[in-house]
Amino acid sequence: MSIFGIADTHLSLSCNKPMDIFSGWADYEKRLEKHWRDIVNPEDIVVIAGDISWAMSLEEAKADFEFLNNLPGTKLISKGNHDYWWTTKKKMDEFLVANNFDTIKFIHNNSYTVGNFSICATRGWFFDCTEENDKKVLNREIGRLVASIEDGIKDGKEPIVFLHYPPIYEEQICEGIYNVLVEYGIKRCYYGHLHGPSCKRALNGVSDGIKFSLISCDSVDFTPVLIEKL
Repeated sequence: MSIFGIADTHLSLSCNKPMDIFSGWADYEKRLEKHWRDIVNPEDIVVIAGDISWAMSLEEAKADFEFLNNLPGTKLISKGNHDYWWTTKKKMDEFLVANNFDTIKFIHNNSYTVGNFSICATRGWFFDCTEENDKKVLNREIGRLVASIEDGIKDGKEPIVFLHYPPIYEEQICEGIYNVLVEYGIKRCYYGHLHGPSCKRALNGVSDGIKFSLISCDSVDFTPVLIEKL
């Protein structure tokens, strides 16, 4: 069994939001499926760190979820900034059951144990929160990250954190999120959100003892990244 990670699948199989208008995204669904099937086995875990689908509702996202459900492995999904279909965990779990999407699970204030590791995740937020509403969202995301990590470490497992927004980018730091990672002694943090030229300026390295890695689809050639082989 292995743990893989990827972010920003940006699927749009049932809505008109093609990503191939952007450089490097031509035939991305086919490329993603091929690369995924080449390396992921049915017993593996794949964490998808946000921006799963361009759909505006769960019903509209059905084709995208069917695409993911049919790929090998169990998918652990967390929220991104473009996941407008996202609703309560109860409703999303009911949606999975109703459609027999049995290889997909959501991370939302919780974690999943895989071997000696716990998979923890939340969306994260912007660096410069000056508006009151942004501050409220950031504080909510901090709380969700803490809840996920706390859930993950209760049985003594090592937490691996997945975020959608980068907690650090060049000279910018989302202090609230970053400080939680430091406080809990997180060793690895994977994130997405960045595309195109921004990928070259992303931190793929160590800061305060934490190894940060960008795993947005176009930054990893639409190929799930091996996180841990168990």
